[in-house]
Amino acid sequence: MRKGDCTVAQHRILSSKLSLDSDIPLYTQLVGIIKHNIASGALRVGELLPSESELCRALDVSRNTVRQAIGELENEGLVVRKRGKGTFVADPNTTRRGVPYSFTTEISSMGKSPSSTLVDFTVMTPQHDICDMMGLRQGAKVYRFTRIRKVDGEPLILETSYYPQYIYPHLTRDMVETHSFYSLLYHVGIMPFSARESYEAVILDSRRAKLLGVAAGSCAFYHQRRTCTEDGRVYEYTCSYIRADRVRLDVHMQKSGMTFTRSID
Repeated sequence: MRKGDCTVAQHRILSSKLSLDSDIPLYTQLVGIIKHNIASGALRVGELLPSESELCRALDVSRNTVRQAIGELENEGLVVRKRGKGTFVADPNTTRRGVPYSFTTEISSMGKSPSSTLVDFTVMTPQHDICDMMGLRQGAKVYRFTRIRKVDGEPLILETSYYPQYIYPHLTRDMVETHSFYSLLYHVGIMPFSARESYEAVILDSRRAKLLGVAAGSCAFYHQRRTCTEDGRVYEYTCSYIRADRVRLDVHMQKSGMTFTRSID
């Protein structure tokens, strides 16, 4: 490709608009745009992304914002940086290094608008079964917060998460409401490396159904996730109720392995 040439996908990225009025950080918006182009097939494995300087100039953002976005994509195994050549779309079968998850970037990559409402935030002593599940000693304190995750303003997921207090000792309700908790953890060296998840079909009771804006007795997926650091510590336990009328779970099996995705109507 000659200098100055630009593929359709590159042009689409460079002509995108970031919102300064959004609660979503600029780097997260950029991550969502690039992930959307990869997921849609507009950016294919091995294709070159626009350079840092091109992204800074076209989107009117700082180099630090671009580097933070590319760093997150690289950590997810979606892109790979080659010295002196640029950043390329990676082959996920050979480069994925961990299992970071962000509701915001997942939904943004679908071209939809994510948001969250914090229902509850507390520091508490968890019950015996949660301590066992997270490998905590009895009496250890954890943060527990419940959020309603929304897509285009409509409730989709009722999510309750537990985190050991020691991993981020001074967390406040205001911080959870105004920041991505995963980004806060990243800055203190806590990064997801592996996770175990399960899905069950359940019926929503009246309280949960009301929070999700559906009728009592509606079907849902009950999702549990335990996330570990590279040294094997469980630092997150999340249980969620996901509206089954909006979400489809897809499994793709091939010789090299199996992939699992969820799509939202």
